[in-house]
Amino acid sequence: MFFFFVSLLSCHFGVRNTMRAPMAFVLVAFLTSCSSLASFDDEARTSVNDSSRTKSRSMTTDLSTSPFQLDDLTKLQQSLLFGEDDIAALRQSLPILEPQIEEILDVWYGFVASTPQLVQYFANASTGEPDAEYLAAVRKRFAAWIVETARAEYDQEWLDHQHEIGLRHHSTKKNRTDNAPSVPIVHFRYLQALVYPVTATLEPFLEKGGQSAGDVDRMHQAWIKSVLLQAILWSYPYVRAGEF
Repeated sequence: MFFFFVSLLSCHFGVRNTMRAPMAFVLVAFLTSCSSLASFDDEARTSVNDSSRTKSRSMTTDLSTSPFQLDDLTKLQQSLLFGEDDIAALRQSLPILEPQIEEILDVWYGFVASTPQLVQYFANASTGEPDAEYLAAVRKRFAAWIVETARAEYDQEWLDHQHEIGLRHHSTKKNRTDNAPSVPIVHFRYLQALVYPVTATLEPFLEKGGQSAGDVDRMHQAWIKSVLLQAILWSYPYVRAGEF
């Protein structure tokens, strides 16, 4: 999850209604300046609507088995004060966010496009240039991830899928899914640091659902907890054996 851009946070805290314009500008400017990325957004958009309606886990074959069971997940959820009300709030957010997935992805890709230390993880390791095909493939999975997170279906398969995502950020499996010639690892520090900007940028989209301020806050808090929960689980491959 590689998304951060200062002007977006300015929109979040003060000019929410103008969010899409500056972020779209950032993304277009970046694509214009980087010829190797000139077509990736259009390529990704052609199939993202269909993929957003499919669980991201269904797009993943040969899942690795998580070292954790549902009892372990329950204990972690309890430690995050994540309960049934949060599950209900996440599910309430699905019909609000799903029609806005394109706009959300534009914001998140604006982060990547404008932040060199993040876009490097999508770059060709030899040339240093962003890999258009890799970015397009990941965009599809981000779309599906939004839907899966909002569906909030926590079972063993979901746990296995989180473990697989962690492996794909780590040197264990990074680049294998798409045969991407990219850098070999996403460094651990960004998995945790980016929980805030990813979740903070969702609040304006939740507000567009016409729900009460209280409901928006509950949905937003549930998203914060869920993304933090997932980022913790993704971190397993980075931690020494027996210390997670």
